[in-house]
Amino acid sequence: MSYATSTGFAVPTSRPNGQHTVPPFSRDEELRAYRDMLLIRRFEEKAGQLYGMGLIGGFCHLYIGQEAVVVGMQMTIKPGDQVITTYRDHGHMLACGMDPKGVMAELTGRRGGYSKGKGGSMHMFSKEKAFYGGHGIVGANVPLGAGIAFANRYRGNGAVCLTYFGDGAANQGQVYESFNMAKLWKLPAVFIVENNKYAMGTSVERSAATTDFSQRGRSFDIPGEQVDGMDVRAVRATGERVVEWVRQGNGPYILEMLTYRYRGHSMSDPGKYRTRDEIQKVRTEHDPIEQVRRRLLDGRPEAEAELKAIDADVRGAVNAAADFAQSDPEPDAGELYTDVLVEA
Repeated sequence: MSYATSTGFAVPTSRPNGQHTVPPFSRDEELRAYRDMLLIRRFEEKAGQLYGMGLIGGFCHLYIGQEAVVVGMQMTIKPGDQVITTYRDHGHMLACGMDPKGVMAELTGRRGGYSKGKGGSMHMFSKEKAFYGGHGIVGANVPLGAGIAFANRYRGNGAVCLTYFGDGAANQGQVYESFNMAKLWKLPAVFIVENNKYAMGTSVERSAATTDFSQRGRSFDIPGEQVDGMDVRAVRATGERVVEWVRQGNGPYILEMLTYRYRGHSMSDPGKYRTRDEIQKVRTEHDPIEQVRRRLLDGRPEAEAELKAIDADVRGAVNAAADFAQSDPEPDAGELYTDVLVEA
């Protein structure tokens, strides 16, 4: 596979099976992708504001720039399929259909949050939406994702588990133990590496001996491929094919999403390890939301009003979530002793 490199950012320029273009979206699909990605971005921008105001404590990792990955993959799965990830997880929650009010309330530590205000940014879940976290330990969610996939295989329910992790986690030992078991037992798992180029503050070129993470499963005979993670259409097209292949009982698959985060690793990271020009070049040439916006406006200037209405609706939903998260009561002190132990 060849690459087009742009100031530290690379996307695939050739695709498997001789496919050099991605299937187009219908206008309804473009509008859905636009709204879903815009919701994530506006939510994360608001979360950053609340963090700066001291209303969100602890760690907070924003997903700004990576929206196409989770939105595209959500288009490929069915009810009953599961999602698990690490931190930088608010976008995954929203893409799964979790209520922005509940997510934001959890960030501010309120009782209306998804973990009753006790989990914060990295630890909230929704059994109803088949979202299993949100985990703070780097790479630790990968064996959990393999375990969910094992349960699917054991029950014969035909479900697939999407397990997300970053380029930094791709160097963790438990990831490879999970790969081995997933292949050995032919588990219905899609392992998704969100390669945003920097593990905390270290570029992949400095931290990884091999930087093609899609091939990290070769020693276990797990197939993999790289995807332009800034193009929601490319994500959906590849994801559909791979999810169906896994669902048919062929075992696990690795997808490396080549993406980029615009903000620092966390809110405490000033991001001085990269230049403003690098970030701006990616924003200008590869931004996932602007790509969809341009396609929707191409030859249709009247669509501008529709997109403005979507933006206003999204901003209204995010502002309502922020208001709720600031007015909702904090948990009672007695909540310190609940949800600690489950008696079987």
